[in-house]
Amino acid sequence: MIEQTDAFPLLVGACPSFEDRWLEHLRENGNDLPYIAAGSFADHLLSLQQADDQSSFPAVAAAIERLHTEGSPWVKEFATIGILEGIQNVWSNNSCDPEVFGTFLFPESQSWWRGLKNFWSGNAPLVTRDA
Repeated sequence: MIEQTDAFPLLVGACPSFEDRWLEHLRENGNDLPYIAAGSFADHLLSLQQADDQSSFPAVAAAIERLHTEGSPWVKEFATIGILEGIQNVWSNNSCDPEVFGTFLFPESQSWWRGLKNFWSGNAPLVTRDA
């Protein structure tokens, strides 16, 4: 089972170009504030997209899927509310369509991605898995 302390090392392994920002986060915050790190990760993915570099997106999507399917309850929630929601918000707020990244997601992560969209569009009272 993937635990909280394993989540970001898995993501960094999938996206090595994020390692410097992750190490900076660790120096400043330790393993605290993972949701801040998730925002930084979403911003990093956006910068890759803006540089027309999607090379790490398949591996990142596979890592997010593992968080959803192999993670502890905390990790599963973090994969949705931290990582996926971070991507949707950061990309949208910077005039970049988050669906560009969404197309890389695997089935479990896609269902949570849609659940977030349903919630934020007012079509669902809670974020739930959208089958």
